[in-house]
Amino acid sequence: MKGKRIGLCVTGSIAAVETVKLARELRRHGAEVHPIMSRSAKDIIHPNALSFATGNDVIETITGKVEHVLLAGDSDSKADLILVCPCTMNTLSKIALGVADTAPTLFVATGISHIPVMLVPTMHQTMFESRIVQDHLAYLKSMGVKILHGLGEEGKIKMPSTERIVFEVKKTLSENDLFGKSALVSAGPTIERIDDVRFISNKSTGKMGIAIAEELEARGAKVRLALGRTSESSLVSDIVRRESYGEMYEEILNGKEHDIYVLSMAASDFKPEKTTGKISSEGNVSLELSPNKKIISDLRERTNAFIVGFKAEHSISEEELIERAKSSLKKNNADMVVANDVGREKRGFEHDTNEVYIVSKDGTLTHLPLSSKREIAKGIVDEMARNINT
Repeated sequence: MKGKRIGLCVTGSIAAVETVKLARELRRHGAEVHPIMSRSAKDIIHPNALSFATGNDVIETITGKVEHVLLAGDSDSKADLILVCPCTMNTLSKIALGVADTAPTLFVATGISHIPVMLVPTMHQTMFESRIVQDHLAYLKSMGVKILHGLGEEGKIKMPSTERIVFEVKKTLSENDLFGKSALVSAGPTIERIDDVRFISNKSTGKMGIAIAEELEARGAKVRLALGRTSESSLVSDIVRRESYGEMYEEILNGKEHDIYVLSMAASDFKPEKTTGKISSEGNVSLELSPNKKIISDLRERTNAFIVGFKAEHSISEEELIERAKSSLKKNNADMVVANDVGREKRGFEHDTNEVYIVSKDGTLTHLPLSSKREIAKGIVDEMARNINT
């Protein structure tokens, strides 16, 4: 969201207390945030709080500077998005009816014809479910207004999490360079059962794959995320759990066909012969492991889709890591291979940071230095988009 300008319109719901954190998170993602408050919102939080969070003066009333024209008119200074959060029933109804008697409703009325508008309704559930509100929502959606609301809890439609709102804002503001593409991303570890109570697995958490899936969806792709056995969650709309190697294999090889496959899961390389029941803990136990089939090579035999493989190595030289990535690319006829050394500090499994080398079928080598997995995911998807769209 770097360089994007957001008009954050805050109205008089108790959920307004969450907007300080929201404004800070939008700024952390690179957005320039301009706060606009209704009179009722000022009864909930002080304008100084939003001014501090955004680094910009709060617009409470329209002056001779015609702030609504500067930020929401058809000019070079206009916002890239008008976000009404929280949006009360009163404000929602005024927007639907074209009433512009508060700073937030005036900004929306000025910009709705040429600026994306997102509303985040918060109110009692009976109000939200009323025929009046539902008709207003249907009308606003028909005009292209995006409606984002949380689930009904305790008789109220509460504000979604800050993470969810930021993600949806990012999707709205993204370049959509992968719009219309269907992608399957596999992430996390798979397990192999020893008996009915024990299994073997690996240290993967799925964080890298989750970040890639979210970046793909933010940029317009329709994403299905197949997650292995991990406690991590994701904001991606379509998530399925595929814990075992067999389940993951079936999802990737025999599931719906996709345009893009990102095989970032740490699939089990070996499997034991499973014992029914529970193996006795008395005495020694030996496991005989046999190799599993390589999912990526079997997948290539069945599809011409764009395939991204991953190569995790441990404590080898940079040169050797790159050579092994190139070898994997050629052996599996992949379109891209992302390689990293999980033996190095703060890289790979269980960390929030990573460093990777990307080898592409056209011979391009891209190095993404140590940074957050979200930044690494952006770099990986950038390279995918470059390959797909050229």
